[in-house]
Amino acid sequence: MSAPARQGSEESRVRAAAPARSIDTAVPADSTVTQDYLKAVWAATERGGAGASITGLAQRMGVAASTASENVSRLVDAGLLEHEPYRAVTLSAEGTRRAMGMVRRHRLLETYLVEALGFDWDEVHEEAEVLEHAVSERLLDRIDAALGRPSRDPHGDPIPAADGAMAAPALRSLDALRVGETGSVARIQDDPDTLQALGRAGIGLDSRIVVTGRARADGDPGLRPSRIRLVGATGEGRVDAPEVVGATGGAPGPGEAVIPAGSLWVLAED
Repeated sequence: MSAPARQGSEESRVRAAAPARSIDTAVPADSTVTQDYLKAVWAATERGGAGASITGLAQRMGVAASTASENVSRLVDAGLLEHEPYRAVTLSAEGTRRAMGMVRRHRLLETYLVEALGFDWDEVHEEAEVLEHAVSERLLDRIDAALGRPSRDPHGDPIPAADGAMAAPALRSLDALRVGETGSVARIQDDPDTLQALGRAGIGLDSRIVVTGRARADGDPGLRPSRIRLVGATGEGRVDAPEVVGATGGAPGPGEAVIPAGSLWVLAED
């Protein structure tokens, strides 16, 4: 048998042995822009949101609102998005399948960069943004297996399995904890400044933290930064007054960090 024929036969066996999937982790013929739009709409709905706005998509994609509107219309025509005038943009069933595939790619790559290549957790988002559009499905499966089929990425975001299953524990926002309350860190917003502040304090996933102070509420009290401390760190017994100007009360000490609102979640059962 000639080399091309043998190669074709081997490829056929690989395809036949591939597991059935309910999400699309293979990079489709879609453009990178299409994939990014689907992932952006997914992000707007993942934590219970109603969907994405045209303005929000334009800001996230770095384009004019008119450009975002045209791209949304194109993806609606392609059967990947759903949108009615003056309503939020949402994913169709096919759009959800493809978006979950991109989310799986991104989070597995972030995990691999940290666990296997030694990247810091605040460095991996942009790297994964580039790699997710190029890595092959075969390599992605090997990465998943090499990592032991992880259920979450370095920031606590759940990783969809190849069959579409995604386990996500019940969470409670740090903003909902009162001063003096404790919790176990379960999920962190993928923001470099926040991740660096937590890293300096030695706070990571599963760390036990206590809320020691909040900023003065000049506006929405739900938007106040929180001062947190790693349980067991020096000064653990000190809890600041509930109203701490600037949420700092001075520079963070050992095991301490000041976290913007909407940036961290703890396990709900704590």
